[in-house]
This record gives sequence, structure tokens and C-alpha cells, in this order.
Amino acid sequence: MRPEPKGLTEVKFYKEVEDHKLDFAVIISRFHRKWVLCKHKERDTYEVPGGHREPGEAILVTAMRELQEETGAIDFELRPVCVYSVSRKKAAGEKLGEESFGMLCYAEIQTFEKELHSEIESVLITEHLPKNWTYPDIQPKLMKKIKELGYLH
Repeated sequence: MRPEPKGLTEVKFYKEVEDHKLDFAVIISRFHRKWVLCKHKERDTYEVPGGHREPGEAILVTAMRELQEETGAIDFELRPVCVYSVSRKKAAGEKLGEESFGMLCYAEIQTFEKELHSEIESVLITEHLPKNWTYPDIQPKLMKKIKELGYLH
């Protein structure tokens, strides 16, 4: 996914959808009460760990795999939160495109590997959320949903 211009993306939340519709998993993660974010090698922005489901893969396996690949997390507790969808417009005033669905998860990480082995350049562990999100019309809404549902303690 490439970053989209502001205002051209709609995010909706669902309790569940048919499993075959889930294309990706995104994991809001914490380590010692701090946010865990990723910086991709090809971007100057931050994002939450996540990625696309591989053929035949259970969506929670996708979530665990992506969390491990993108953050180096090796000991963690992961929970599904809800389903969300993203619909995009190509230009202002146009109709929204087809919805794509993903599983939003929450993880508490206890231990990381010493090195990353993926397209991620670095992992940021921080108390404060960044202003420079890779997907500014999506990621802050996912964070807000996690907070609303009481996953932070």
C-alpha cells in the first residue's frame, strides 16, 4: 500500500466479516507501556506492524508472522480486536472504491530479537505517537479504536 492523499480514504469497523474477505492484519503493539512502530527502508514515515495474508494462511498467523518480521518480536501476547475496512477514492468528489478488509490486533511484546530481517529499517519504541504516519488517514483511526475499546492499561 502506498500512502494516500488526505481525505480520500474511509475507514469502517466491524465485529467480524467472512474470513475469506480478510486480506491483511495490522497489529497495534506495546512494549513496557510504550508504542512499537516501524520505519520502512523506503519511507521517512512511521507505521504500525502489519501486512498481507499469504494464500491458505489463517489471519491470526498472518498477524503473528508480520509482528515477528517487522519488529523482531519473539515473545508476545497477541489478541484480535476487530475487523476494519478501507475504501479509497481516486480523486475528491468521486465515489469510494471497493472495501478491503483487515484484522486489527493488539499485542503486548515482552522480548525482541537483536536484529531485524525484513524490509523494516528500524523499530521505534516511544511514549508519543508520531505526526508523520505512513497512512495518515488510517493509522490514527486504528489507534483511536484501540483506546476506545480499552486495550491500553
